[in-house]
Amino acid sequence: MKPATPQKISPDPAVKVSAFSLASIRAKKELENNQKIQTKDVQHLPTEPFNETDMLLQWTKYAQRLSDRGHKIMESLLLLSDPKLEGTTIIHELPNEGSKIDFESEKHELVGYLRGKLHNHDIDIQIVVNESIDNRKAFTPQDRYNRLNEINPNLELLRKTFDLDF
Repeated sequence: MKPATPQKISPDPAVKVSAFSLASIRAKKELENNQKIQTKDVQHLPTEPFNETDMLLQWTKYAQRLSDRGHKIMESLLLLSDPKLEGTTIIHELPNEGSKIDFESEKHELVGYLRGKLHNHDIDIQIVVNESIDNRKAFTPQDRYNRLNEINPNLELLRKTFDLDF
């Protein structure tokens, strides 16, 4: 049998250090210094004014970006209803708590995108759950026609003029 050789202690951060050792105090100070360097000065972040139209344009662009990446659930949550702007707070209505939870998981990226595109770092998003949102889907051709006819009554005139079916 070989005699046990003493192991060298490496300064590798993956190695666990006792919380009561001098090395842990040194590691804690280094961590604090690194965090000070990485934090931004909040006072110098831009806060340019923007209107609801600009916000809606960026909102839909972000939804399209999500669609292109295949994140269909978040895209549909964004496009469910148009958000409303109150100052720098964006209020978005969702139909239930489950969709609110899904939205909250992606909210940070959306806020970062909007803050960058609208040049205003005071932007915040508030989610309101409104379970009375009418979310009717047209599945049959007759349902689709009725829905489009509600939007534009001239569709009935077009259908009769050209003698079209549903």
